[in-house]
Amino acid sequence: MEEKIAIRSLLALAQTVRLRAFRALVVAGTGGMTPGALTQALDVPATSLSFHLKELANAGLVSQERQGRNLIYRAAFDQMNGLMAYLTENCCGGGSCAVVDGPSACGC
Repeated sequence: MEEKIAIRSLLALAQTVRLRAFRALVVAGTGGMTPGALTQALDVPATSLSFHLKELANAGLVSQERQGRNLIYRAAFDQMNGLMAYLTENCCGGGSCAVVDGPSACGC
């Protein structure tokens, strides 16, 4: 992943509603969610959610697909995994890391 793409992704996630929306889509998995379901889950106005989903899509973190009259939003797992790989590429100076106290802790 290029640095500028990582920065764009991180900037998109550096806002409360966008981060919450992205996390909800990750939990939803490949089935995704409609904007209406996201609006209810996040308790945000539809117009606000639309803006935030557009920002996430511009960063490549979500995709949208039309199914009949509905839009389905999904987390872009390839982009998310690429960002995680970019952030941890040189974890522990390239040595192996042991997980300590949970799945996100690096045992360097």
